[in-house]
Amino acid sequence: MTADIRTTASTVPHRRAAAPARSPKSRPRRGRWGVHIFLTAVSLAFIAPLLLAVYASLRPYEDTAQHGYLSWPKHLSFDYYRRAYTESGMGKYFTNTLLIAVPAVIVTLFLAAFVAFAVSRLKLRGGIVLLMFFTAGNLLPQQVLVTPLYVLFNKIPLPWWMSDSLTMYDSYWAVIVVNIGFQMGFCVFVLANFMRTLPQEILEAAIVDGAGVWTQFWRITLPLCRPALAALATLEFTWIYNDFLWALIFISNPDKLPITSSLNNLRGQFFTDYNLLAAGSVLVALPTILVFLLLQRHFIAGLTLGSTKG
Repeated sequence: MTADIRTTASTVPHRRAAAPARSPKSRPRRGRWGVHIFLTAVSLAFIAPLLLAVYASLRPYEDTAQHGYLSWPKHLSFDYYRRAYTESGMGKYFTNTLLIAVPAVIVTLFLAAFVAFAVSRLKLRGGIVLLMFFTAGNLLPQQVLVTPLYVLFNKIPLPWWMSDSLTMYDSYWAVIVVNIGFQMGFCVFVLANFMRTLPQEILEAAIVDGAGVWTQFWRITLPLCRPALAALATLEFTWIYNDFLWALIFISNPDKLPITSSLNNLRGQFFTDYNLLAAGSVLVALPTILVFLLLQRHFIAGLTLGSTKG
């Protein structure tokens, strides 16, 4: 019996021990370095103009005129920033821009959240058509409505405490209303698609507990949309803050123009100091950078929504 066991064991071929499976971390990732190099190059291409503007704003114009903008500096100072702020009257224009951008962003997000909730959560008849209507509004060229809106705003009366001209024209209200109208479509589209990803069971449980439509919207749905609202607030503030077309058309009083028009005050009739203009451009860009830094966590969370399941 022992011999049979030995014979059987000798006839069975010896199997080589299976090599341990390689962990996913140890597997070579082809193209990883190429992706990093590409993303680094794109990031540098986007940030290079800003870095060059900051670098030029710290140097005297005579230094750059003699040695070039990419030469090593001999003297650096913040004098151009002081001159840009005082000579352009930037403080007044900052206030004008905030009076336009802040109400426009708040009202746009508030109204867009209403429409998105009605379209995505209340299952209204024709909700898809309504959503398509708001989305199609973004495809309409702004220049097409310049003349009709100009005529319309000159005929809409306003009380003296709302407008010096007693009409919608030459007032902040004209720019605010136009920005709200043009930004509503994009915000409705984004919020409606985000609200569709929220669990329907949450609203069903609230309805069972007796929650009305306003409670479903204000106390349940809207808090869950905080990342999307923060991302939209960052984008909308940046777009409205940088707008120059509507203010130039609907505001005739130079003292009411937004911050984007203050840079024109730094241009001379016969000579333009581009280092001074670069310092003004950096000062103008600071509020948008500050808003992004304050809402960075929510903004990134809003951009990554839906990238993973669960």
